[in-house]
Amino acid sequence: MDILPQLVVNSVIAGAIYTMIALGFNLIYGTARFFDLGYGVLAAVGGYGVFYLNRQLGLELSLSVLIAVFFAGTVGFLAYRFIYRPLRRKKAGSMVLMIASLGFFTAVQAIIAILFTSQFQTLQSAGASEGVYDIFGGVMTRVQLIILLSGFFVMFALALLLKFTRFGKMVRAIGDDEEVAKMVGIKTEAIVGKIFFIGSAIAGLAGILVGFDTGIEPTMGMSLLLKGVIASIIGGIGNIYGGVLGAFLLGFVENFGIWKISGEWKDAIAFALLIVFLLWRPEGILGKKR
Repeated sequence: MDILPQLVVNSVIAGAIYTMIALGFNLIYGTARFFDLGYGVLAAVGGYGVFYLNRQLGLELSLSVLIAVFFAGTVGFLAYRFIYRPLRRKKAGSMVLMIASLGFFTAVQAIIAILFTSQFQTLQSAGASEGVYDIFGGVMTRVQLIILLSGFFVMFALALLLKFTRFGKMVRAIGDDEEVAKMVGIKTEAIVGKIFFIGSAIAGLAGILVGFDTGIEPTMGMSLLLKGVIASIIGGIGNIYGGVLGAFLLGFVENFGIWKISGEWKDAIAFALLIVFLLWRPEGILGKKR
């Protein structure tokens, strides 16, 4: 089998996963204006939510996924409501908020490890049959196809929400200037809270899909967060469309970068790409120069 088509398929799948992480991260950053490191652990919240509801309680799979996505969104909203919003009201800087989000990440990850142990788990039922598709010479599983479709669905849904709804106009206004948005009557705190819920739900969905593809563990959020942040930065931090472009660029550079070398170099390649952009185009592909 020619490896080139498989590299393309792997790159597209990785890009779809990074897209969902980058979209939610950029959505939150674009309104709250700080690096929410706690965002990463919500992927694990979603994955373990499905594991508990479906594998341990025996709840129907699709219902388990919906509940887990909603729960991840709720956890993200509660983090905003009880941690970030009080700090924002006290005019805390972005560094203080970032440290607080790191504390949230660490605490939730520890809770997950206590409840479910640190053992690697899979969301796929033992012996479950899985379809395999041939895509121009490359192999894609049914779960990976769902990941790809989900990535594009989230991208288009967010684009429509932000461009054609009143809520989206208020989100863009807050992203441009929160103080001015307050002056014209926008309830910024309520809008930002909803953004945290939506972004966190997206992270939960990404964690669930990764869980079906490769499995889950309490520490899975950090690696996904780092790839999402890198994709966001190289695409243009805070730019929804830039995050998508950065995600697929990162997916292709990673997978083609390990064509002739060990797969263990994948993370190093990702950070090398980040450094290149930070040195020569720190605003990202679609970001605006300041």
